[in-house]
Formats: sequence, C-alpha cells, structure tokens
Amino acid sequence: MNLDLDTLQALARVLTENDIAEFEHEADGVRVRIVRGARTVVAPSLAAAGVAGPVPSVAPAAGPPSTETPADTIDVTSPFVGTFYRSPSPDAPSFVEIGSVVRPGQTICIIEAMKLMNEIEAECSGTVVEVLVQNGKAVEFGQKLYRIKKA
Repeated sequence: MNLDLDTLQALARVLTENDIAEFEHEADGVRVRIVRGARTVVAPSLAAAGVAGPVPSVAPAAGPPSTETPADTIDVTSPFVGTFYRSPSPDAPSFVEIGSVVRPGQTICIIEAMKLMNEIEAECSGTVVEVLVQNGKAVEFGQKLYRIKKA
C-alpha cells in the first residue's frame, strides 16, 4: 500500500462523500486509521512531562455507574477506543468535575488514540452529575464517560 498524499486525500474524499465516520485498514505492515468528526490535538504537555503510558489516576471516578439514563440527562460516550484523561496534562486540573456547569462545545475530557489527543466536547448545556470512567483507564467505542443533567 503506497501512502502518498494524493491517495490519502482521495480516501478522505470517498469517506466524506459516503458519510463514513471511521475507517481503518492495514496492509503490508502499514496501518491507516481515519476518524472524522473528532477534533484532534497533540498534547505536548504529556510528552514533556515524560509520560510514556497512561497517566495514573489522581481522583477516583464517582461511585459505580448507573445503568439507566434518567430522562433529564444525557450520557456522553466515547467516539472511539482509547485512553480517557480528565485533564490536559498530569499536573493540570480536570476539565470538569461533578457539579461543573458545561455548555455545548466545551472540552470535558481527552481520549488518547494512537498517540493523538482527541478533545471530547459537551453536546448540550447542563451540569455534570456523574463521572463514569477513572482517569487514565482504557475506554471502548460507545462507552459512557459522563452523565450531564440538561439545563
């Protein structure tokens, strides 16, 4: 598989035209993964801090997660497999805590996938009522991260 810029642009165009959100392919020792719709940032603060693997948890997640979602809340879920981080760097405060008021588009956590830091944003206005994942733990596609009570 030859990975030149033209090939990658053509692949991105096909994925966009067919409204495909995620694509992964591996051939001849080359792996390509494209995820659309997630804003991706590189967090140099983690690399500068010498963090090679998951950051150990500083604060435990709130008690055991509830299985049912009350009607006046929404669950924020992980858009892909990765590692969940509540803050932009090990020594920084969490993006949100239980009781934090959030607005649409506000960064609430980071999911690290393939050495890229992907900001996860609140989808609605409201108040964080549950943190459902422990900092530095692996998450699966669709796994619940936070519960937000809608404003």
